[in-house]
Amino acid sequence: MPGESPMAALRRKNGRQDPWPISLWGVGNENWGCGGNMRPQYYADLFRQFASYCRHFTPGKKLYKVACGLNNEWNEILLRNAVKFMDGLSIHYYTVPGIWTEKGSATDFAAEDWKLTIQKAANIEFFIQQTAAILDRYDPNKRVGIVMDEWGTWFDVEPGTNPGFLYQQNTIRDALVAGLTLNIFNNHADRVQVANIAQTVNVLQAMVLTDGEKMLLTPTYHVFEMFKAHQGATMLPTTVHCDIYAEERPTPGASGIAGQIPPPPLTKTPQISASASRDQAGKIHLSLCNVHHEQSDEASIHFRGITPTNITARILTGPMHAMNTFDNTEEVKPAPFDEFKLNTPDLTISLPPRSVVMLDLH
Repeated sequence: MPGESPMAALRRKNGRQDPWPISLWGVGNENWGCGGNMRPQYYADLFRQFASYCRHFTPGKKLYKVACGLNNEWNEILLRNAVKFMDGLSIHYYTVPGIWTEKGSATDFAAEDWKLTIQKAANIEFFIQQTAAILDRYDPNKRVGIVMDEWGTWFDVEPGTNPGFLYQQNTIRDALVAGLTLNIFNNHADRVQVANIAQTVNVLQAMVLTDGEKMLLTPTYHVFEMFKAHQGATMLPTTVHCDIYAEERPTPGASGIAGQIPPPPLTKTPQISASASRDQAGKIHLSLCNVHHEQSDEASIHFRGITPTNITARILTGPMHAMNTFDNTEEVKPAPFDEFKLNTPDLTISLPPRSVVMLDLH
């Protein structure tokens, strides 16, 4: 709201006269750790207190209040005591192939490192399902959303950079993590209401890297650009039958989520990931990922209730270590794709290894 305060004065000094129309507000951040090392009951009490005064001062506007979540034990206590005060429950999940002190290189990795990274990224679905199961007990009408407001790969910083800046390069491996993760979010759209990669520019799995006046778009950026067709559309259920890329196994190294000690096992990871949506114009969008590091896949897609007659597609792929650099900013970028054939009502498609494909069907 308008008023006089040091922060309001700073806002005006930086060129913004009116208050920003904030619609979401996180009440604390990682309060189980760096945000105060709190116990869940104590945080629940504080959340209730602060959420009571976090409100939108514009008539007709509502402030979406996000509580800090963690693991089953924390979430159980928090939801039991404060679910009616929140609109969203924040979960952070990072894909770390190594251990926290030796996470692994973003660019110099072997095939097994690729597989482990993909499998750990896919395990985010286990935590979404786990969190959704607790929410279903305390919020059966699905009013409260899961807010995945920190996710992505976390590797060792690039050699020669400040360790505190968390600057890492971005390869086609990151693109597959992004595509796989976004497909999972799409398929759980009934609960996942907000999803923010960490972070946008120069930090962790960034979409943009800069060096002075130089700038490049990462493979992760291109996946987001390809997936934008899903935004605002209606999720369509998909069922995938395919080979298993990685079998269930104990989790080596770091858990993707804090507070899971020992971490749960890594679940089976299918070779193919998919999600689909229908936009307001009736167009169908189907995103596919072949996460295998070296094997292609011949897929048959069967449509129920629709008969597509016109299909266009783009693909993002490349060698296992392919990346964009300031000397070659377009090494990895989307390209037109036509390795498919429509045999109504089925579509056959050849998915290269390490590929993200977006199909638009009319």
